Amino acid sequence: MYMRVGKLYREAGKKPPVSFEFFPPRDEKAEAGFDRTLDSLSSLDYDYMSVTFGAGGSTKEGSYNTVKKMITDRKLPTVAYIAGYGLAPSDITKVLDRYKALGVETIFVIRGDEPKDPEFSPHPDSFEHASDMIAFIRERYDFDLGCAGYPEGHIQAESLEKDIEYLKLKVDNGAQYVIAQYFYDNTCFFDYVTKCRAAGIDVPIIPGIMPIYSMKLTKMLCNLCGSTLPRPIAEKLEELSSKEKGAVAEYGIEVAVEQCRDLLDRGVDGLHFYTMNRSKSIAAIVQQLKNRNRLYE
Repeated sequence: MYMRVGKLYREAGKKPPVSFEFFPPRDEKAEAGFDRTLDSLSSLDYDYMSVTFGAGGSTKEGSYNTVKKMITDRKLPTVAYIAGYGLAPSDITKVLDRYKALGVETIFVIRGDEPKDPEFSPHPDSFEHASDMIAFIRERYDFDLGCAGYPEGHIQAESLEKDIEYLKLKVDNGAQYVIAQYFYDNTCFFDYVTKCRAAGIDVPIIPGIMPIYSMKLTKMLCNLCGSTLPRPIAEKLEELSSKEKGAVAEYGIEVAVEQCRDLLDRGVDGLHFYTMNRSKSIAAIVQQLKNRNRLYE
């Protein structure tokens, strides 16, 4: 199923679009789990799904096959990521040509991380910044384009203000919407949006929601992404770590529901959930929001 996400956000009206993000499964066992996750989440009232793309093209085939399954086999509205770090421009066009042939209408563009493979060597003509890649794609394709924003600043940025300058360049070069890195303090997100608007960034900025799935995963992701875990949440997680299995995930659902309720009450343009290829927490969060009349009014 085709999906122009820039248009979706522009024409959403009072109903905030809901989206789910996945990564391509790595093996047959993960594939089976992923299929179950799709079965569960595709039954919800949502607007689109997205599939990530590994550093240096490491999941190029896996990402393509996942997108193909979702569009061709399951008829799901799907957005494809592309991460251009280290890739030659010709490699990028090959990837995009294949997505275009599938019927993909929206590409989410990120620079991506440097691959951990010590034998990886970036192409000398690879794009240094996501903004450069967005301009390259805009000149050659008719995709709707999305890009990433970082409410607490990208971990490699010299400052939040400089990071917002880079975001402005992405938008100037053709990005039509922004998905924010996840955060747990809504004040941080709204302060970020205010600064972006003051900088002249006028496209929709969608909050990214990362439910707390487990203590270990939460700490690892916060360290990796530079997201801050507020002290009350951190203290509660420490308290729950010795409780019965599942207590942390249940608390994570509670935190995410309250976070999303506040975001929706304050008029955000949509909600983007980082699923980590899991369904239980996401399904519970979306259902509770629906039951409390915070979605689909």
